[in-house]
Amino acid sequence: MEINLPDKLYYSIGELAKAFNVNASMIRFWESEFPIIQPKRNAKGNRYFTKEDLRNLKMIYYLVKEKGYTLDGAKAALTTNPRIGDTVEMIDRLNFVKAELIKLKKALPEKE
Repeated sequence: MEINLPDKLYYSIGELAKAFNVNASMIRFWESEFPIIQPKRNAKGNRYFTKEDLRNLKMIYYLVKEKGYTLDGAKAALTTNPRIGDTVEMIDRLNFVKAELIKLKKALPEKE
């Protein structure tokens, strides 16, 4: 799962929903279900997510959408395995390396 977001202090819920390819309501639902997601709110009540929230959303997305965990299972995994974030980051790095290697392979001339 590659998330393409610019490096900035806060992200809107729309930006995150688009990056994760889910509805904004899914992000709001995960916020209500997982206390580790705590966006800041402005005077109008709009949510603004930090880099830490983004990291936590990546972990939740990985567990729920990619590994097929139930919400209760994801909650349990997040509380019992403090290294799950490291795992998700490693998977992101490996996916990046894989994509770069595929680009290099396509750039090589074909053998006959």
